[in-house]
Amino acid sequence: MYNLYETITSLCEQKGIKPGRMCNDLGISRGTITDLKAGRKQSLSAETLSKIANYFDVSIDFLLGNEQKETPLINGDEELTEYLEELKNRPEMRMLFSLAKGASKEDVEKAVRIVEAALGK
Repeated sequence: MYNLYETITSLCEQKGIKPGRMCNDLGISRGTITDLKAGRKQSLSAETLSKIANYFDVSIDFLLGNEQKETPLINGDEELTEYLEELKNRPEMRMLFSLAKGASKEDVEKAVRIVEAALGK
């Protein structure tokens, strides 16, 4: 069964944010999302749906469960598409990329070893 609250929270997770941050960014009441979660509301105003759809770069129909979101592959490459989505949705990944793009191969390999050690890999 379709659930607007679950759709919105899933989009928030994909973007790496909390629903409260989305509300703050869009200037909508947190109570609006709380009401969806509690079942006191089943839908939102067209204006609010439009703001949320634009925020996540999806259609209102997607938010309403009427269409599936498909991410077109970049150059037919699923892995490249995934990396670009990470860069798009995670500012910390953009920061790492920005720092690394001028680095030598050896510097990148050193950084990878440091990150792997920090993550216990």
